[in-house]
Amino acid sequence: MKRFIPAFLPFATASLFYTSPVFAKVDYQLTIAQGEHHLGNVSAEFPSGSEQLIVKLPSWRTGRYELLNMANGIRLFSAQDESGKALNWQKIDSNSWQISTTPNQKVKISYQVYANELGMRSRHIDDSHAFIDASGFFMFSEAYRDQKVTVDLNVPSDWRSVSGMDNGEHAHQFVADNYDILVDSPIETGINKLFKWQVDDRDYELVVWGQGNYDTDKMITDLKKLVKTGSDIWHAYPYKRYVFMVHATSGARGATEHLNSTIIQRQRDSFRERDDYIGFITTASHEFVHTWNVKGYRPQGLTPYNYTDHNYTDLLWVAEGSTSYFDDLLLIRGDIITLKEYFKGLSKNINKHLARPGREIQSASETSFDKWINQGGDHDTNFSTNIYSEGALLSWALDVKLISDSNGDVSYRDVHRALYKDFALPKGFTSGDVKAILKAVSGNDYTEWWQQNIDSPATLNFDDMLNTVGLRFDYPKSVSFKASADLSGDYKDGQVFINKVKREGSAWKAGLTTSDIIVAINGKRISEPFDKYLKRFKPGQSIDISYFRRDTLHSTKLVLSEKASSPKVISLVKKPSRKQKALFKAWLGVDYPKSL
Repeated sequence: MKRFIPAFLPFATASLFYTSPVFAKVDYQLTIAQGEHHLGNVSAEFPSGSEQLIVKLPSWRTGRYELLNMANGIRLFSAQDESGKALNWQKIDSNSWQISTTPNQKVKISYQVYANELGMRSRHIDDSHAFIDASGFFMFSEAYRDQKVTVDLNVPSDWRSVSGMDNGEHAHQFVADNYDILVDSPIETGINKLFKWQVDDRDYELVVWGQGNYDTDKMITDLKKLVKTGSDIWHAYPYKRYVFMVHATSGARGATEHLNSTIIQRQRDSFRERDDYIGFITTASHEFVHTWNVKGYRPQGLTPYNYTDHNYTDLLWVAEGSTSYFDDLLLIRGDIITLKEYFKGLSKNINKHLARPGREIQSASETSFDKWINQGGDHDTNFSTNIYSEGALLSWALDVKLISDSNGDVSYRDVHRALYKDFALPKGFTSGDVKAILKAVSGNDYTEWWQQNIDSPATLNFDDMLNTVGLRFDYPKSVSFKASADLSGDYKDGQVFINKVKREGSAWKAGLTTSDIIVAINGKRISEPFDKYLKRFKPGQSIDISYFRRDTLHSTKLVLSEKASSPKVISLVKKPSRKQKALFKAWLGVDYPKSL
């Protein structure tokens, strides 16, 4: 296939062409001229090489374990050599282009990118900013993946560009030693707020795009506390400069870790209330922990990254779940949240775990391996676990066991300290390596515990775990018990559209399933939301359900189960022992409280 499409950008000057491979590098340029239409024009120059050059756009981005259709926004691809001669090319799969090159001449490719996926945190352009994750913008060649790269941005004059990458020769240029650094160092460019400070001779920046009810003074105060806590776990910091990027938006939310930066997206008015703010600072802590756990060391299967296919490992529960465990732990140790707030979050996680039927079916190692294909929904809840929440609880269980077995001398922090010391990138660690470290730091063999809780569906005894550190897990005194059908659904115009049915719950046993439409109970039309309607019944009572399935009316009998009006909460034991108090401090790093 040969196409003659004019290049978007001027071809690079001859001064950029080097004859020695020592100076070989890849140059990228992104021009944003139609931001309101989410369009950008990219050019990239690759060194001279073989008769063919294959360039690819990644099929996923780091931090999101799911294949994405990253190349669907690419249009107007063209290729030429350094003399301006058009080169033949053909697209050979969904995200790869093969180019016939001119001997001893560099290759320039040009293409248009449609960037309107803010929530994916991969590519977004509008009239006020661009968020540039290289995986959504910049094609690479495996042949030159290790070469140095330069990124030049041609953006509106009032825009500011910020990245964890090193700055180049001007305000909108960045340089990196290779493509792996580029792809793990997003760029935020646009109209934004920028704040800079230092802690322990390391440089930090906070860049915020978007209007919202955030308080940047509060954010910076707590971020300063947070970044000091890294030494509570690890022996060294892997960066000299770190950038917190924040999007205050109307739709997207979530976050992604990167090499020495993070991008955090929040609803623009979800910063000020205390619970909302804790959500923000916990996310910041989570991504900060990832600077070590994943970006400093990570499991085999994730190193080196394969940008065009699945990256399998049975240890994503460590990569993500342990990070979710440590994020709250550092907030306590940094005096950023209170013990009451910490236990509120831990109680919520325990209750969610106990209410998820999938915990009895799928192990943490299986969930880790299957993360690439687990897509959520009713079946996922009933037959799968979650690498984040399940991994966090398993990390906590392992921490408490290590602390208890060693009388407070060893903790799960020692395990991650050893992982960073012994398996820093480019190495990768295995399950066997983690078990060997557990034995090395504690003197005990955790093979049986691992088999029972990691390679099999976990059976965690939360009462025993909490009692070890002087805590208990009970319903509040004001609790009452009400009727439940063990389903959830959307109520509209006298109908309940079922979207989840708990495995082996009341509705499941009655034969109800997702997409069924409940229209009546005991022969009477439903006139209010389902949970509210059930208040007129008692647990154990049998009711007749009328429902539509495939537009045909059916009926079934359902025996209502029992559901607590309030979830269980963590509280202090009445008379904690000296040992419980000591283990509590070894766990959280603070004294056992007199009250919560």
